[in-house]
Amino acid sequence: MSGIPPFRVLRAKPLWIANGVITGVLALLFAVFYVGANIDPVDHLTKLPVGLVNADEGVGRVNLGARITESIKKATSGGDKIDWKVMDEKELTEELGKGKLFGALVVPADFTASVIALTGTATTGAPVRPTLTVLTNQSAGSLGSGLARTATTQAAENASLQVGKELTARTGTAQAKLPAAARVLLADPAAVTVKDGHPLDSHSGLGLTAFYYALTLVVVGMLSANVISGQVDHALGYTHNDMGPLRLHRPLIRATRVQTLAIGSTLMAGLSLLMGTVVMMGAVGIMGMDASHLPLLWLYSVCAVAVAGIGALSLLAVFGTPGMLVVTLVFIGMAVPTAGATTPLEALPGFYRFLAEFEPLRQITGGIRSILYYDAQGDAGLTRGWGMMAAALVAAALFGFGVLRWYDRKGLHRIPVEATPEKTAAPA
Repeated sequence: MSGIPPFRVLRAKPLWIANGVITGVLALLFAVFYVGANIDPVDHLTKLPVGLVNADEGVGRVNLGARITESIKKATSGGDKIDWKVMDEKELTEELGKGKLFGALVVPADFTASVIALTGTATTGAPVRPTLTVLTNQSAGSLGSGLARTATTQAAENASLQVGKELTARTGTAQAKLPAAARVLLADPAAVTVKDGHPLDSHSGLGLTAFYYALTLVVVGMLSANVISGQVDHALGYTHNDMGPLRLHRPLIRATRVQTLAIGSTLMAGLSLLMGTVVMMGAVGIMGMDASHLPLLWLYSVCAVAVAGIGALSLLAVFGTPGMLVVTLVFIGMAVPTAGATTPLEALPGFYRFLAEFEPLRQITGGIRSILYYDAQGDAGLTRGWGMMAAALVAAALFGFGVLRWYDRKGLHRIPVEATPEKTAAPA
């Protein structure tokens, strides 16, 4: 045994420098990915999809709803923060029910009739203030729905003032004959009401259960990969296994790197059946999360854990000890800000939107959201989720087994513990 005191290693500058660089870079990257993505979502907002519906039936040749929708489109034509999508009520219901819209502004069927009633030229009796309806969609993301609500409410209020100016100019001196209440309303005729365009169950976390469920699947797969990787190494005799004060070691079973990854991936695929089941039981059965299409949710959960786990195993096998840092960055650091759950992709800087195209958490979240909120419709994110998970599995297999095969061919075999005995200090 060496006679060198263990704490003398703290005097080694390389130990401090190497760990300082690694931990410092890790801290910087997490700050950039987590904080940087959400510093100013309003400033980075680009083409947030919002519906614009004119259901106004008009009166004669007058259709104020058409004027409102046209003025909103014209007023925002120079900007690109909101992507107003003109559609009818049926299309609106379908798009909200697929998470394609973050909100909407609806001009009701009786809008023109109600506005004209304020002038006292069409009907008699107390005037009824017309309304413009702002619809929100928390299922598409709370922050995105909030941004859409702010934009549509402001557009509705501006439209009401514009209509008020036109009515005031048209009535002219006739305003003096109108009731006092009508004159007040004439300048700002429309009231703005806010409704939920796609209501969710109370156990849906205000539209966030899909994200947290998907995040659980990814984290379970990622952490399980670390456990399985260590246990496979121990079973093959390449590493010790410390259990409290006990150190266990098995006889060496020589295996190539490719064989080792194949063993770990087989374990992950088999155990994902257990992990996916337990996650669903915990979320739905124990905690009461609102969910439907349970067989599909179970299958999707199992596959998500398997894909995340095999992807993490490939990175651990290729990069070795630093692999866990790479796994953490890929599956957590870069994934959470780009998942489109807390902050919509349309409110992220361009670099983060680029990452979101292939980051696994976003794809898995889209599929879970479709199953939980949108009746498992394929074009609501489920088809993309399945497709991207399949692509990720193929990419992980090609990368992991391809690089490890190259390691094996170059003779870069793993050195077993028993082949590297500790050097004893020379006698004085």
